[in-house]
Amino acid sequence: MSAHYAVIGNPIAHSRSPQIHALFAKQTGADIVYEAILAPPDGFTPAVAAFIAGGGLGMNVTVPFKEQAFRLARRHSPRAQGAAAVNTLAFADNEIFGDNTDGAGLVRDLVFNLGFPLQGMRVLIIGAGGAARGVILPLLEENPRALVIANRTQEKANQLAAEFSSPAEKVSGCGFSDLAGQDFDLVINATSAGLSGASLTLPQSVFETAGLAYDMVYGRPTPFLRQAREDGAKQVADGLGMLVEQAAESFLLWRGQRPDTAPVLAELRRELARP
Repeated sequence: MSAHYAVIGNPIAHSRSPQIHALFAKQTGADIVYEAILAPPDGFTPAVAAFIAGGGLGMNVTVPFKEQAFRLARRHSPRAQGAAAVNTLAFADNEIFGDNTDGAGLVRDLVFNLGFPLQGMRVLIIGAGGAARGVILPLLEENPRALVIANRTQEKANQLAAEFSSPAEKVSGCGFSDLAGQDFDLVINATSAGLSGASLTLPQSVFETAGLAYDMVYGRPTPFLRQAREDGAKQVADGLGMLVEQAAESFLLWRGQRPDTAPVLAELRRELARP
């Protein structure tokens, strides 16, 4: 019998996870079925229970259910604990294990796919919501020189920074207006502004010395990436590599084997480039 996995969210029709995991399975010779499950906003837990009862072994979790998945899991990985959210569930021995592969996926895309080592770098994260929280701990594990969280509401940025700051970790928060005159090696947009085509009010200095500007949104030329190019960022990238790499982390957790992400990422790039 094929091993059964799924991605759950609302909405979910746009998800590329079934295609990505089908390509992973073909590459590794795994016999799996991977489906997309649309759950009602108040029906996450019953949908997971039904999936487990049907023999499901693991699930990816997307918006708006990552915090609910964290509460549902009985055991968590350290990176899920740091994120206070779960995007990967594994079911075995009557236990629900929760992991968060988003930050690991981002770091792997930055370091391996884009050739951008983080050690000693000044890193700026735009946004202080769940997407930002989910990647802070893996970024800090790469030993950057400093990590700054900027948000329209400065208080929210300060609160998030305080959760991760320590004598050994140089994490700080600020408002957008405080960024004037500051320079960074890496700028990461962890807001959803690109999904609606909204612009962010960021000073030019943020990008002038940036080696890389990275938007977690993928598949579209966002205003953030356009501004980064115009203001001098040496390289820009969207979040497609993060999507594929976080999926590979989930596949590794479930199957004990890491797929080769390069051909999968190349296939998705070709598809997105088609008119």
